[in-house]
Amino acid sequence: MRMVRLDAEDDFDGWRAAARMLAAERIAANEVLWQIGDRPVDLFGGEPIAVDAAQAPPMRVSRAFLDLARDAALHSEPERFALLYALLLRLLDQPHLLQDRADRPLRRLEGLAQNVRRDIHKMHAFLRFRELPDGDGTRFVAWYEPEHHILRRNAAFFVERFTNMRWSILTPRGALHWDGALLTEGPPAQRGDAPGDDPVEGVWKAYYSAIFNPARVMPRAMLKEMPRKYWRNMPETALVPQLIAGARKRELAMIEQDRAGPPRQLDTPTIRSRGAGGDDALELLRQEATACRRCPLWQPATQTVFGEGPHDAEIMIVGEQPGDREDIVGRPFMGPAGEVFDRAMAAAGIDRARAYVTNAVKHFKFEPRGKRRLHARPHAGEVDACRWWIDQERAIVRPRLVIAMGATAARSLTGKAMTIGQERGRAVLLADGTPCWITVHPSYLLRLPPEADADAEFSRYVADLRKAASSLVQAA
Repeated sequence: MRMVRLDAEDDFDGWRAAARMLAAERIAANEVLWQIGDRPVDLFGGEPIAVDAAQAPPMRVSRAFLDLARDAALHSEPERFALLYALLLRLLDQPHLLQDRADRPLRRLEGLAQNVRRDIHKMHAFLRFRELPDGDGTRFVAWYEPEHHILRRNAAFFVERFTNMRWSILTPRGALHWDGALLTEGPPAQRGDAPGDDPVEGVWKAYYSAIFNPARVMPRAMLKEMPRKYWRNMPETALVPQLIAGARKRELAMIEQDRAGPPRQLDTPTIRSRGAGGDDALELLRQEATACRRCPLWQPATQTVFGEGPHDAEIMIVGEQPGDREDIVGRPFMGPAGEVFDRAMAAAGIDRARAYVTNAVKHFKFEPRGKRRLHARPHAGEVDACRWWIDQERAIVRPRLVIAMGATAARSLTGKAMTIGQERGRAVLLADGTPCWITVHPSYLLRLPPEADADAEFSRYVADLRKAASSLVQAA
């Protein structure tokens, strides 16, 4: 009987080296015992064999098997390493075994790998940091209970996403600590080692309550994606039952009122109440955006330039990004393009003060030219990173109509690249059914070549805005 000692529960590299050595000698799977650390697995297993990855003979296996093994090795199933070694031996004689969807051992391992991938995704989605003062300033601490041995696999994700934070992730399986430059590991922790709440949590709960739409809640789908076992780690989930219950009470009251008297025509103020509490929610979102680190554009920019306008605006207008003037002032459309935009809005009969105006990207991207800062177009990754903010603005304002000015804005709203020349002057439906009218960005009019008819192009831009606004009146 051969015994292999692996350093840790997630020691895939150790298993791989040992498996290559054993498989080269065609040692049967039932002749190998796999031990984790110093934990004994068999009284008669003998001394562990010496495993040297550099001395392990090369072995050709498919990339598909390595991907499967790398994931399945993180499962909490005690027999996972033995199952993987047995499959490896069979693959040496049956190279196409991975294509046999009816093979039960293979299907079992694929199920283990799928569970691990799901656990990794859940940790990305449901882990919540809480602020905790310490001797060096502020540290953010999170408690999480993974089902499998995924902590170290997820380390790179959290380092990349929260590079500028000092944080710790505590779990019953181990801990990770990041100080802004160095990642270290720690022993298993208990739930009491993590803070219960913090001041930021109260702000987040207020914001979540403001944007919560009970009409869109599908309990079965929500529980399938987010089982209740994750709720205790997420502050907002404590609000969901009372928010749904409150919505149900209002619904029953409306039904009872309708039975008690004749139907009445809803007036405009009643319809507009859909944005109640939106001012507070927008302000909380604006404050949160000032610390955005989702892409590198925040580093050279002066400040975050957030949207502005009424929280219950019927029209939301989205541009590309702040310019030099907007970056200094901190408000959208305040520079030369803003002057063109204001003239066009007035000509189209749209009151800017009654519209919500924002940009797809919240930081100014530029190339320095001496003392000047020249506009540079955001690339797709930067637009996608900032799309979260646009989605939150729309969730709060809930406009009846969106106008996208330029290709960057169109991509941010639709999630795909669009050609303005083909889509201009008509509406496309966004994922939630909101009509989105597409036109040029006002800066386009500032870059027209000398031979172009600037007045005609301006009139066409005004016509696009007027046509979009008219569609709103017709739909009322």
